[in-house]
Amino acid sequence: MQITLTRPDDWHVHLRDGQALATTVPHTARQFARAIVMPNLRPPVTTVALAAEYRARIVAHLPRDTRFEALMTLYLTDGTPPEEIRRAADSGFVHAVKLYPAGATTHSDAGVTDLQRCAATLDAMAELGVPLLVHGEVTDPEVDVFDRESVFIERILQPLLSRHPGLRVVLEHITTSDAVDFVAACGPEVAATITAHHLLYNRNAIFAGGVRAHYYCLPVLKRESHRRALLRAASSGSPKFFLGTDSAPHARKTKEAACGCAGCYTAYAALELYAEAFASVTALDRLEAFASFHGADFYRLPRNTDQVTIERSDWQAPESYDYLATESLVPLRAGEWLRWKMLG
Repeated sequence: MQITLTRPDDWHVHLRDGQALATTVPHTARQFARAIVMPNLRPPVTTVALAAEYRARIVAHLPRDTRFEALMTLYLTDGTPPEEIRRAADSGFVHAVKLYPAGATTHSDAGVTDLQRCAATLDAMAELGVPLLVHGEVTDPEVDVFDRESVFIERILQPLLSRHPGLRVVLEHITTSDAVDFVAACGPEVAATITAHHLLYNRNAIFAGGVRAHYYCLPVLKRESHRRALLRAASSGSPKFFLGTDSAPHARKTKEAACGCAGCYTAYAALELYAEAFASVTALDRLEAFASFHGADFYRLPRNTDQVTIERSDWQAPESYDYLATESLVPLRAGEWLRWKMLG
């Protein structure tokens, strides 16, 4: 069985920097025509000038004759000035601004501590139509880790949208039925990305036979009822939900550690993993819209015109990939059999 669809885009990916780009960039560029690149480097990408430099480093690692566009983002801080948003809107290559609540996830220590401090900047984003990409979790230590998304929606996101009507928002890597319902109830200015691993797995996967570090991500996997809600949303045909892998590479020694990093590396086989999820609910006919159309439409970019083909074919994922000089990168499903394969 084969399926041909318009080449998809990844609306949320971590490529990292330096030597890591030699692995991450070819993996993402092989499958996707474009990708929204996260800015949480050290130091973070906080200005258009820094985004241009990072983009050049990404382009330098593209395989020969590969057509791929890195869509850059800025890292929102308490001190991001409105003038930087205007420079971003005029740049032609910065397409969004990322909100990390300080301390919420990897390299988020420079993130926002109080959104009230960003009011003028958020007003400029609403005026210019620059989307705000939201890591939707509170960092209050008294809130259970499995409740941080739903509490964020209630405490932070709803008031934010009330204060800044017209602000375009993507609630990224949603994990709960609460997020599905919230996004569905909002107007067209609010959308969401969904990862393949949140479509395929619930929180039991982290503890199957022991603690499985490579299934640990943030936001963390949730209950089976939430996974099913995400599948229904992704396969519903609603333009408010689209593909964002949140593929997040970490060196093996920093994942398989006493305090391991959060993130699942899926870029090597992202489309195949999404196909498996959609096939599980007999919705492969809805995959193209989710993967190739809805995100482009939300970002007001033209849809791609070239195509890719995947087939129902079992193949074994590698145990690891080269990553840094002396370190390896373990992908999600390492050494296991995948059910779909992208041709070419």
